[in-house]
Amino acid sequence: MKVLVTGASGMLGAATARALVAGGHSVTVLQRRASGLGVAEVLGDITDDGVVRWACTGQDAVVHLAARVTVSGSWEDFERVNVGGTHTVLSAARAAGATRFVQVSSPSVAHSGSALFGVPAQPADPSAARGPYARSKAVAERAALAAGTEDFAVVAVRPHLVWGPGDTQLVGRVVERARAGRLVLVGGGGALIDSTYVDNAADALVAALERIDDLRGQSLVVTNGEPRTVRELLSAICRAADVPAPDRSVPLPVAATGGTVVERAWALLGRDDEPPMTRFLAEQLATAHWFDQRHTREALQWTPRVGLDEGFAHLASWYARTTH
Repeated sequence: MKVLVTGASGMLGAATARALVAGGHSVTVLQRRASGLGVAEVLGDITDDGVVRWACTGQDAVVHLAARVTVSGSWEDFERVNVGGTHTVLSAARAAGATRFVQVSSPSVAHSGSALFGVPAQPADPSAARGPYARSKAVAERAALAAGTEDFAVVAVRPHLVWGPGDTQLVGRVVERARAGRLVLVGGGGALIDSTYVDNAADALVAALERIDDLRGQSLVVTNGEPRTVRELLSAICRAADVPAPDRSVPLPVAATGGTVVERAWALLGRDDEPPMTRFLAEQLATAHWFDQRHTREALQWTPRVGLDEGFAHLASWYARTTH
């Protein structure tokens, strides 16, 4: 197929584009800065209708990853990119005659803040989702699935906590704070959570695209299926990067209250950098969230090929190469 991948300058977008090329597909990527992937490339913003229509011309399918992914910011900023951008890409894909659309979403679209123990994918719920990122992704997922027709198959895939070498989101933030002595646990770090090694998430997105006729209209959570405690996960990342693991803990009520104060301060000051804590982040670090993967694996005919321990070994090798 001829496939457009949006957001390919990010870790998962780049891995997905490489996996599609390896599978024999012809790939075009759309993002705001050069990806360096050696494939056809369109530079621009997903909210720019003209740029998106140009990128979609001649494409059979779209894998839509581009999004505003931060833990803070105004609703208007998230809505413009995550909701408005998704509508723009959907419209352009349909106008171009594409027949397949994979919406890359997030498990946070169905997470109201309570603990999740081995649950399957639940419907996206903007009214209950925590924070503007989750709400905007919930609205976008519902819009994408509603756009599906007999001639335009849509599936939503929700990779959970994707990480790997070169990750600037989870891994990069953890390592930066650990080096600065500011990495702490919330609520003791005993909450059990799922995560996903990047190559596995990319393979799952390719599987969703190729099997979309059997999946249309569904939402699928993708993880490694190896839940670990927050303490274990953060400690393994720190070992890989050779930085101190967290040894201090803050009670959840204290972290949540502090996060709320910090969010308000950031908003008043008009800051667009990442705050050290938010209420949403505090809840995520202290609340169990892991998922039943049986339906996902059966539906995609996919299983993770890189286990977490192997992934941490790859991460350690990457840090050894890039920091020495």
